[in-house]
Amino acid sequence: MKIAIAQINPIVGDFDYNFERIKNFSHQAIQLQCDLVVFSELVITGYPPQDLLERKDFVDANLACLDRLVRSIHGIGVICGFVDRNPAEKGKPLFNSAILFEDGKILHKVHKQLLPTYDIFDEMRYFEPGSQSSPYPYKGHRVGLTVCEDAWNDEDIFQRRIYDTDPVAQFIQAGADLVINISASPYYLGHKEFRWNMFEFMARKYNVPVMFANQVGGNDSILFDGSSTAYDKNGKPVARAADFEEDLVVFDSNTLKPQPIHIHETSTSDAEAIFKGLVMGTRDYVTKCGFSKVVLGLSGGIDSALTACIAVSALGRENVSAVFMPSQYTSRENYEDTEKLSENLGIVQTRIPIDSLFKEFLKSLSPAFQDTEPDITEQNIQARIRGNILMALSNKHGALVLATGNKSELAVGYCTLYGDMTGGLAVISDIPKTVVYDLARFINRDTALIPPRIISKAPSAELKPDQTDQDDLPPYEMLDAILKGYIEDFKSADELVQTGFDKMIVEDVIYRVDRNEYKRHQAAPGLKVTSKAFGYGRRFPLVQRYTKKSS
Repeated sequence: MKIAIAQINPIVGDFDYNFERIKNFSHQAIQLQCDLVVFSELVITGYPPQDLLERKDFVDANLACLDRLVRSIHGIGVICGFVDRNPAEKGKPLFNSAILFEDGKILHKVHKQLLPTYDIFDEMRYFEPGSQSSPYPYKGHRVGLTVCEDAWNDEDIFQRRIYDTDPVAQFIQAGADLVINISASPYYLGHKEFRWNMFEFMARKYNVPVMFANQVGGNDSILFDGSSTAYDKNGKPVARAADFEEDLVVFDSNTLKPQPIHIHETSTSDAEAIFKGLVMGTRDYVTKCGFSKVVLGLSGGIDSALTACIAVSALGRENVSAVFMPSQYTSRENYEDTEKLSENLGIVQTRIPIDSLFKEFLKSLSPAFQDTEPDITEQNIQARIRGNILMALSNKHGALVLATGNKSELAVGYCTLYGDMTGGLAVISDIPKTVVYDLARFINRDTALIPPRIISKAPSAELKPDQTDQDDLPPYEMLDAILKGYIEDFKSADELVQTGFDKMIVEDVIYRVDRNEYKRHQAAPGLKVTSKAFGYGRRFPLVQRYTKKSS
């Protein structure tokens, strides 16, 4: 059986758009003389639909879209994901389902059995777990059709399994000789490779071809890399879609028959994958929200330079506006570096000095500030002036503001609420500062788009004389290692100290992370690229008193 994997980028709730993409890719598969085309999990609704699932009209529209597809696509079998209703009187009212239809007839339907409820996932909120299903006989095969998490419970892969059953093992025991998994499996560092290894192992373990069809694209903070892959019964990849873009690849499930290897290019380094993911995520967030243009502040620092490069790659230079807002503390180098960066990227830079505005603020506030010394308050006023300017330009020109803060700053609160945190999207808010440098070097691998001095100079907020980040923070190499241990690996202060970090530094970093939860709760959404990003996948109370210092 000749099978196409159709890796598409759906828009949540845009049923007409999703219908056309599914129909278009199905016709491409027909032209390639395929017997079957496979789409991703909940491709009809887009994933994740979240509380739209609680709206009856949304579920109805999804079912109407499915009905249109069944009636419209002929000459090929189609597998795709959709939301089905649960007819039982008890349980959640919906199923996360996969369907096989052909020539106007629904042939087979399964409901997702394992519903994830961790990190960004909350499927038990909406869906009823499906019951065990049987392989479906189709074109000479007995197909075990699974939905995403249904394949993520192999006892030989997961040391601590969180579900009682393994749907893939059940299908194999019932005689399945082909496993198809439709997924909306998000990207984060290391996850793509884990998936590949898992499905390769599964194919070898059961000695059957295994096919993984994944969603691609950005929805809110979540990035889907695609990277859909088919394996022969020996675990050899025989078809693989590109990462971070729509694609269609073909393989023949007859593993005894010689066939061309349909492997498309994917990222060869973490830096390349992250950059491609951020570009895709920025483009999708901006355009799916109805914008075409963005505006951001350039400071002369590496964070805003990286964000500008991502924005230009995502949207085109003609849709990116840069604003340089110098103060009395801005160095001559930053005047020169922002000008050179804008020239290299081909974007228009507007210069709006903030000194006069800052002085007016201080003049107006002087009665209330009487008998006090300058402190962080005056620094924050400057940041908030810049935020107001960016929002004014956004309102006037209809351009979405991109915030430029990185994960290291956001973690410890080295950022100003309603100041540099202002924006509709925080592009690099899940990128540690050390990785910011890695991405800058990746961008400059052929041509120095980012002026080298931006990469080499000491980072500074330039809100007071001779200021550098390291006046207030540990070296970024140390800070990022502590943050990864605490935020992503859930290590305690004791565990971090035992790995060799200074006790006082560890306790100070953890204190800052915990006390700045309220800031991050008000931050713009960011694009997730690590295993634990700030946002709705990380839920800590704003009001709490739990502290555990190192012993």
